[in-house]
Amino acid sequence: MAVNLQPTKNLEQLWIVRCLSTVLLFGQISLHILQGKTYYRKVLGHTVTAGPASLPPVLLVNGFAGMIFTIQTARELVRFGAVENVGGAFALAFCRELAPILTASIIAGQVGSAFAAEIGAMRVTEQIDALYMLKTDPIDYLVLPRVIACCLMMPLMMIFAVIMGIIGGAFAASYFYQVQPETFLESVRDFLTPSDVFIILLKGLIFGLIVAVNGCSWGLTTKGGAKEVGESATTAVVTTWVAIFIMDFILALILFEQPIL
Repeated sequence: MAVNLQPTKNLEQLWIVRCLSTVLLFGQISLHILQGKTYYRKVLGHTVTAGPASLPPVLLVNGFAGMIFTIQTARELVRFGAVENVGGAFALAFCRELAPILTASIIAGQVGSAFAAEIGAMRVTEQIDALYMLKTDPIDYLVLPRVIACCLMMPLMMIFAVIMGIIGGAFAASYFYQVQPETFLESVRDFLTPSDVFIILLKGLIFGLIVAVNGCSWGLTTKGGAKEVGESATTAVVTTWVAIFIMDFILALILFEQPIL
């Protein structure tokens, strides 16, 4: 019986190699942005994909997440007679962390996978090779417009997500625990500072960059056929989620960690 000793995947298709390719692609993107090389007319179409087309699931998920979070938090605060502070707990946890993470995860699943699948299909059908023949850089034509669109729309998506979460939280607090919406919103305002809004926008910019660069990179490094395109799209989402959580941890350490005296 013959044994096949040939590797099932070549070196270029190894997961760690493709992740390193994502880091290199980020460097190329930074250089091309500084040089002003991109097709800005293509940004608009990707802006619609990363923004309005992704808004319904973002609003639904964050609205229900806000209600769930409020129900769970208020139930515990009632025991200590501090139910009026449920809005403050909501602001500290949901607005700072949960809403950005949920929004970035939704965009990664809907937009990042689409970027990986679209570019991956172009790679396996040799359309990207045709761009080289036409003296067109794929990074300028395919990658940069997607990156710019995601970086522009992700912060806006997070602002909408926070607003929808606050609405859902205020509704849950009022309906289930008889906390007046004015009391809930006043508590949110006391705890949510302007710097927190800036941090939410900063997270949106960084997470949008991660989603776009990772999706495009996995698409560009796709080889094979339709099966490999699907695998690239799926793996792009998973690696994007991992990168988002790691980056969120790093940002939490940098922005919120206080020295213990």
